[in-house]
Amino acid sequence: MEKRLMVFTSDLKTRSDEESGEAFIEGYFAVFNQETELWPGAFEEIAPGAFDNSLRENDIMCLDNHDTRVVLGSLGSETLELKVDSQGLWGRVRVDLEDPFAKSAYRKVQTGKVRGCSFGFVPLKEDVEYREDGTMKWIVKEADTHEVSITAFPAYPQTAVAARQRDVEAIKKQKFEQRKQKLKERLSND
Repeated sequence: MEKRLMVFTSDLKTRSDEESGEAFIEGYFAVFNQETELWPGAFEEIAPGAFDNSLRENDIMCLDNHDTRVVLGSLGSETLELKVDSQGLWGRVRVDLEDPFAKSAYRKVQTGKVRGCSFGFVPLKEDVEYREDGTMKWIVKEADTHEVSITAFPAYPQTAVAARQRDVEAIKKQKFEQRKQKLKERLSND
């Protein structure tokens, strides 16, 4: 499976500790049971529990706009804290204000220029729901997550949409083949 990105608007906040000189960005990087429209008729949501294994097993990074050159923090360096609650995946990253790229990311959130969050993941387990109105929804049950990001554009990048569109075409083809097989069986029984 291909890596996908899920992006949405969040209530990111900045906070600084005057005494220690530390600065933080915090908020929800993912929200459970929130349906996101990938494109007309195709939806996705994250189920509670989707991050449990990743939080135990992965050294998740916090990036600025999915750019691996701008690492704001990580679980391994203890500059990123991530935890799951009933709402979703909450995180706080301690920002190194001596790093000009990190300082710039902090200021963009602080001034409200950036309000989006995202996470990059590979879906390991998911359900597909076919609806009466012809739409469909993927429910991600387990997301192999390696990064969370602050992002300027809370919308799906084209690559994520393209990956899902290939899934839809494969499903449509499979359904067509099933209908064709049933019709052949009915004709041979008559």
